[in-house]
Amino acid sequence: MNKLNRTRAVPGGRLVGACSVLLAALLAGCSTLPTPFSADDQKQIAANDRKAATADVEPLAGQLTLADAIARAIKYNLDHRSRMMEEALAIGQLDLGRFDMLPKLVASAGYQWRDKDLVTNSKDSVTGLPSLANPYISSDRSHTLTDLALSWNVLDFGVSYYNSKQNADRVLIAAERRRKAMHNLIQEVRTAYWRAASAEKIEKDLRETIKLAESALADSRKIEQERIRDPLEALRYQRTVLENLRILESIQQELAAAKIELAALINLPPGTQFQLANPSATELKPAALPLPIEQMEDIAIARNADLREQFYNVRIAVAETKKSMLRMFPGISFNYSLKHDTNSYLIHNSWQEAGAQISWNLFTLLSAPTAMKYNESAEKLAEHRRMATQMAVLAQVHLARQQYENAYRLLDRADSIYTVDQRIFEHSKSREDAATKGRLDLIFSNTSAIVSLLRRYQALSQLYAASSRIQSTLGLEPEIASLNDTSLADLRRSVENAMDQWNRGEALKAPAAPQADTGGDSERAPAADAGKAADGPSPATAPLAASGYAWSNVTAAQPLGQTRTGAATLSIADLHERSMGQVKRAALAAIAPTTAP
Repeated sequence: MNKLNRTRAVPGGRLVGACSVLLAALLAGCSTLPTPFSADDQKQIAANDRKAATADVEPLAGQLTLADAIARAIKYNLDHRSRMMEEALAIGQLDLGRFDMLPKLVASAGYQWRDKDLVTNSKDSVTGLPSLANPYISSDRSHTLTDLALSWNVLDFGVSYYNSKQNADRVLIAAERRRKAMHNLIQEVRTAYWRAASAEKIEKDLRETIKLAESALADSRKIEQERIRDPLEALRYQRTVLENLRILESIQQELAAAKIELAALINLPPGTQFQLANPSATELKPAALPLPIEQMEDIAIARNADLREQFYNVRIAVAETKKSMLRMFPGISFNYSLKHDTNSYLIHNSWQEAGAQISWNLFTLLSAPTAMKYNESAEKLAEHRRMATQMAVLAQVHLARQQYENAYRLLDRADSIYTVDQRIFEHSKSREDAATKGRLDLIFSNTSAIVSLLRRYQALSQLYAASSRIQSTLGLEPEIASLNDTSLADLRRSVENAMDQWNRGEALKAPAAPQADTGGDSERAPAADAGKAADGPSPATAPLAASGYAWSNVTAAQPLGQTRTGAATLSIADLHERSMGQVKRAALAAIAPTTAP
């Protein structure tokens, strides 16, 4: 008998030994040490990143226009592509969340082993005395158990449903953030482009004037050493030349990095040499745009990315309240399973089980008042943020319009000053002779002309920056389909059409509300489903759909610089009173999606 027990105990000893080896391996794996990257690894990773960053960038052929620069920035800028990836990631999260609403189907298998038989005694149920029968065995020493169980919890389904609605709104928020990133990118590209254009325009004259000034300075120092003229007069002459040189070199240093900044925005490889196209007369002297403030406010409320994001945040807060209230109800679960056991002592080795269960955490009733108060505060906070964002957007509309007016007047003034300085330079050049003072007049007038030209381009850059701020505040951008499926040439044409419509004043003609999109990647179809899961269109589109204004009304508005409300002196009270009707319309439009079950 002892020999038999020792023989049966051998498998158990092997199992203990195997478990010991496995435990030792796990402990060894847990004792990891920090391993920094080596210099060669970092160098290789950096090289691969640089190669991947410019792998799909189409080489630049010919001169770079403003439309080319904007199109390249939209298609190749790395920050913009990061926003597109964030939107695609949000869509992936939405797709994953949908599976949480399905029942749980769990397949399991197990193996049980014991070194001794499961021997049990029994007692008489009447007398309570031990049974006189021999102890019995009811289970094999080793057997396997398999199980396929289907379970569905109604409470978990409700929570997952509202989670899916929140994820759908987060997809739309990611789309709005991508739109905002595109607006900022276009604004930065415009500013950098005109800085680079001014650098190219004055580069040749700048070098020639610096060379002329250095030559005049050397001649003056030579005259001072030879004492041909009064030393004080020579020193004053040198002081004037040096001051002009300082101004010219400051301009040169300021514009030296303009092309580098532009190349970084459009993701050209570092060190790429390129030339900008000569600006057209229309670009150098753009026409004033009619900007009626009432239509601008309506468009901003319907399309501004920040405001639309706050609309979705309110809807997320409402869904969070419903989800929190749902957790306070009892949970009802339904179960069905197929089971099989290889235990030879069982009469039926395979069987089915089904059941229903209700469970309720009664302590949730104690926390219900606090939870309801917290959720109510969260909703009020989200609504307050939406209100604050709306008022800030309306103020930005007025401010952007005023900045555009100021920039246009500054451009007109800078153009007049440049014209005068250029005529002075022409006269000085015609009077140039070998005399030292004649050269000084030429240097001074040429420096003034260069500074005036620079200021003119700076004013032009500020005008286009103000125009971009208006477009960003109003939420206007080029209509772009899939970036992966759209070629750079087609994208450039889309940008040119959008710029042309804006310059003609047609961009404000009842623009459609932007839709959630991943920039045209393979996730566009789920983005459309996200809009459906979020209970239809955004409430922010209601004011635009209800207004029904046309471009004929816009062009018939007051001319630039003659606002009926006086944007420069508009008070907060006036602004609040003007926008209350729009706030009420947006609130009424938000009732249906925020109260949907």
